[in-house]
Amino acid sequence: MPRLGVNIDHVATIRQARRTIEPDPVWAAALAELGGADGITVHLREDRRHIQDRDLRVLKETVQVKLNLEMAAEEAITRIALEIRPEQCTLVPEKREEVTTEGGLDVIGNRDRVQRCVNQLLGAGIEVSLFIDPDPAQIAASRSLGVQAVELHTGRYADAETPELQQRELEVIRSAGKAAREQGLILHMGHGLTYRNVVPIAQVNDVCELNIGHSIVARAVMVGFERAVREMKALIQS
Repeated sequence: MPRLGVNIDHVATIRQARRTIEPDPVWAAALAELGGADGITVHLREDRRHIQDRDLRVLKETVQVKLNLEMAAEEAITRIALEIRPEQCTLVPEKREEVTTEGGLDVIGNRDRVQRCVNQLLGAGIEVSLFIDPDPAQIAASRSLGVQAVELHTGRYADAETPELQQRELEVIRSAGKAAREQGLILHMGHGLTYRNVVPIAQVNDVCELNIGHSIVARAVMVGFERAVREMKALIQS
């Protein structure tokens, strides 16, 4: 059964809407752990639109499960990652004008830049995952960089407007997951996963980790963070 990584970025989004001190994503991380989260994920964006440097530093000191830092392969962010040393870094594409990450990292088109970042992180003993589209060419390129894991972008599956389209995208993900496993990569998945669509993804062969954020935070507004995490954990283990 896959592990659940809870992305707490949007707790910080609510806080930053008023530039105040609450709600504190550090509190959310503690409640997520009580709810059964196997990991805590945060994205330290270059524009600091939600998670702040302080959050990352305190989370490193307080989180008792795996801390996964999503980050662009940029030197300034890499320096912070090397200082904080989370257990895992997931390299993602990043555009300032986007609302959320719009697609997977183009490993092939940015090979040199990504390789430099990967080498620095691996050299510091940090596990590295690349957030990529479910594309065999991107999987092969990721493997050639020496990373331990890939996280397959599930956005097209999540956004499919009909059951037929969703099933087609699920088959693409299954095929890509098989290719990743055959190349010795640890398999993670995430983006757009909700309480309604997560079960088929959780049942993909050998998927080790699902990273889910917005849907959990949205439910937590209504039912509380610990309960929201428990409900998601139950679904992915069903």
